[in-house]
Amino acid sequence: MSIPKEPRQLMINIMYLVLTALLALNVSAEVMNAFFTLDEGNTESINTVDAQLEATVKGVKELLKEPAKRKFQAIGPAIDDVRSTVVDFNKCVDDLRNELIDKSGDGNGSVDAGDFKEGHEGELKYIRGKKNKDVTTRILVEEKRGEELKQKVIETRDALIAAYTTLLENNADSFGLSQEQVQSRIQSIANEMPFTIDDESWQESEDKNSWSDYKFRQMPVAAVLPLLSQMQSNLKSSEAGMINSMAELTGGRIVEFDQFFPVVQADRSYVVGGESISAKISVGTYSSSLDPENVKVYVNGSSIPVGAGGVAEYSITGSGAGQKTVPLRVEVTNPLTGEVSEGEGEFVYEVGSRSVAVAADKMNVFYIGVDNPVTISASGVSSNDVRVSTTGPISIKGGGSNRVVNASSPGTAKINVSAGGKSLGSFDFRVKRIPNPEARLSGKNGGTMGSGEFKAQGGVGAFLDDFDFDAVCQVSGFNLVYVPKRQDAIPVQNPGARYGDAARRVVNQAKPGDIYYYENVRAKCPGDTATRKINSMVFKIQ
Repeated sequence: MSIPKEPRQLMINIMYLVLTALLALNVSAEVMNAFFTLDEGNTESINTVDAQLEATVKGVKELLKEPAKRKFQAIGPAIDDVRSTVVDFNKCVDDLRNELIDKSGDGNGSVDAGDFKEGHEGELKYIRGKKNKDVTTRILVEEKRGEELKQKVIETRDALIAAYTTLLENNADSFGLSQEQVQSRIQSIANEMPFTIDDESWQESEDKNSWSDYKFRQMPVAAVLPLLSQMQSNLKSSEAGMINSMAELTGGRIVEFDQFFPVVQADRSYVVGGESISAKISVGTYSSSLDPENVKVYVNGSSIPVGAGGVAEYSITGSGAGQKTVPLRVEVTNPLTGEVSEGEGEFVYEVGSRSVAVAADKMNVFYIGVDNPVTISASGVSSNDVRVSTTGPISIKGGGSNRVVNASSPGTAKINVSAGGKSLGSFDFRVKRIPNPEARLSGKNGGTMGSGEFKAQGGVGAFLDDFDFDAVCQVSGFNLVYVPKRQDAIPVQNPGARYGDAARRVVNQAKPGDIYYYENVRAKCPGDTATRKINSMVFKIQ
């Protein structure tokens, strides 16, 4: 089996480009989460293709056991060579991913609990260093690991094409292929492989010195991870295409998975009694080459007709309040191997009566200085009929279900909801200032630092970790005390975040054994009427 290469890969590339563009605009929290969603999608795609590929390889090797297929025996070792090459590349990328996660986290040499936020060990979107740009730039650009990765891609691609070329050229007579057909197949495989390096884009840029500089410089870890998994996904698609082509030589039928759908696509999941709910149930991926009899869909134990694209239409009328669960089952027969694959799931919906709910999309707190999105919904009531008012230091704007709250001062506030002249409820919220940011230098809030790295810093930054809103705090000033080894301290007052002339002079004197104290660090966040004092820092020069 295989999956399509171009349509899905084009979609992934477009999504990554859009997210990267948004990142450049400092759309932080949502964009970071979107990168992790893209990475998860790549991983799921890899796993899906790999499962299908295992079935194809198994089917081909069973075919090769037949006496009539013995002239194709060379295909078996060729498939093994291709798969081994893919495994080697994936290990290289996995090791690089783990190194980025570890060194942007606790840096203890392994990916463990210390690299994730407490209570979220192993969940990529909760890695501590997801916004870290210094690690990616240092490892992938300055240490030239990115260029090593580029070379690994080139070598892996060449190895795959070489394995395919050797198979065809050495067995052309057995396969009944002319030399022209051999060369045509080799060229077709090479052209269709999405696993490749784009050297043109960075060469056309004016300020980039290499492919890795173009791809990775000042990119946060969260953006680099899906780029790496995308390489693995491209390789898996290339592997599938090559093995499918080998399988075709045996006369076996290949199932090309070229259509993708959600497992359950419902028009709604909540209804009032008497209303209807409809859903489309599909097998996740589908091959237009499959005959209708190869796909079966069961809802509540009953078979329902499968239409174009492997989609089955199902409708149910809501009755009786409460949550309802509909069991689903899918059967797909592989025409190559005859193997039947089954998948089970469920479709959950809820039938209820009129009610209202107000939820803060971020948390049960409104923050001063930022837009606080809220969702206001009343089941059984049109969003146009819902009326909203506020009490306390907040205001609300927008219409329909999705609105935005702005807060002016700390305290408590209420959102009042009504419809048809009747109150549907009031909801209490706290109003708070944006939490204190953390002062950092080169991503550190203190400790030891090499003199070269220390001198290379331009000033002090203020960072809001674990804050889901798009907010940026600015350092407005700090006191710097330089204590040379075995000498008197030299104090400097610095206005703003970047080093002034006086601060730069003492920073440039850094040598091993010297100590620098950053005290009275002041910052200003959105909504602040005055600066706030944040953490101090102490650095010892190595």
